[in-house]
Amino acid sequence: MDTVTFKGGTMHLSGNQPVAGQKAPDFTLTATDMSAKSLKDYAGKVLVLVTVPSLDTPVCDMEVRRFNKEAAALSDKVRIVAVSRDLPFAQARWCGAAGVTAVQTLSDYRDASFGKTYGVLLNELHLLARSIFVVGPDGTVAYSQIVPEVTHEPDYAAALEAVKKLA
Repeated sequence: MDTVTFKGGTMHLSGNQPVAGQKAPDFTLTATDMSAKSLKDYAGKVLVLVTVPSLDTPVCDMEVRRFNKEAAALSDKVRIVAVSRDLPFAQARWCGAAGVTAVQTLSDYRDASFGKTYGVLLNELHLLARSIFVVGPDGTVAYSQIVPEVTHEPDYAAALEAVKKLA
């Protein structure tokens, strides 16, 4: 997908999204403690990469809270990570205020390299599009979803079904 919409306006995406069957591209993101996290930190786990424009917006807030709630029903072999361009300090503040403990937040604030590598950087806004990538324990993408309208929620059921098949 090369474009999505944001409030009906066309937004162009940088890069190419990985698709099912491909090896997941490596990444380096920043955790709330300012440590670097990469794909290898989740090796052997089912990794759910949820990208959102900003945790401080209503749909993103709702989505990450929903995944936090869903995480309780999933195997301990599953890790859910919410990626945004929010600063790590803002992510930590938001998680504390929202009571989110089962979803880890990681930031792509430095250079948007995750957004470019995963093909979800909104060129016009320099934020991440709403998407979900499910990566199997072997590092292969098992599922990908780019939400066509950024202000809409993703298909939770489809993403969670992909996770359950792997866990």
